[in-house]
Amino acid sequence: MTSIRPHDSEEIVEPELPIVDSHHHLWLRADGRYLVEEFAGDLSSGHRVLATVYVECGAMYRRSGVPALRPVGEAEFATGMAAMSESGLFGPTRICAGFVGAADLTLGSDVEMVLDALEAASGARFKGIRGAASWDADPSINLGVRPYAPKGLLLDTRFRAGFARLAARELVYDAWQYHPQLPELCSLADAFPDTQIVVNHCGGLLGVAAYDRPETFGDWKSKVLAVAQRPNTLMKLGGLAPRPCGFGFDRRAAPATADELAALWSPYIECCIEAFGAHRCMFESNFPVDRVAGSYRTIWNALKLVAADYSRTEKEALFSGTAGRVYGIE
Repeated sequence: MTSIRPHDSEEIVEPELPIVDSHHHLWLRADGRYLVEEFAGDLSSGHRVLATVYVECGAMYRRSGVPALRPVGEAEFATGMAAMSESGLFGPTRICAGFVGAADLTLGSDVEMVLDALEAASGARFKGIRGAASWDADPSINLGVRPYAPKGLLLDTRFRAGFARLAARELVYDAWQYHPQLPELCSLADAFPDTQIVVNHCGGLLGVAAYDRPETFGDWKSKVLAVAQRPNTLMKLGGLAPRPCGFGFDRRAAPATADELAALWSPYIECCIEAFGAHRCMFESNFPVDRVAGSYRTIWNALKLVAADYSRTEKEALFSGTAGRVYGIE
């Protein structure tokens, strides 16, 4: 068993509430590592996390071969992490029980070979594709982890030709874009009503640069409400810690408490739950990205505080049921 790092001292909120962490990453990069050992340490901090969903982040791509197939290396990597978890040596959580991979949907019908390879590499864990469609006219908003997608990607006919291949395989599309792009996502959802679209990170809130103004909340809310009118869409609740969201966690001298995080995030999360309903929402840790706001223990405490007044049935959907159903995790 890996050595466990010290944890903060906040008491665990509702420690018996089952969780399926619907969105996390693992990686080995120049700026640090977050592999099964580190994740297991965070998972042991007190919350009852039954299983997790690994979402693509550009990790461990193949360095050679057909360019379109290089993302298959990430599926092989996630499968290896899952196998380590299944040994039981890293705690009871089923790490990477679900896998959402990457594929260039602008390949059109040719994307089938990539989907075949991803499925072969990850087996029954393969649940969907995430599209990195984030774009804005202001280049300073981009954190630099990966380049902006082409402008208007979700409207591109080549992209949509590849997207059309997902429904027959019952694959989910995880949508990653900024909130000003949500009207384009509405158009995509309308064009493909049989494909489940899981909107990442409360819609991709922007709160910096030109979006650092009081009117942003209302603009964000109106676009989220429009997405919710499409019955084939769902929402991941979380991912509000990175700098583009505008909460300034990267500038704090000390980490926020769970109470502080809950107060900051409640208006956004509650709006999403009201719009989509608990049966179409799922909480996410977005770790390790969101650790800029606090520890794994603190993040889940904050999310539980946000949901404190919801019914038991609603909590079960928000924390485990919706994610388990959508990603096929028992």
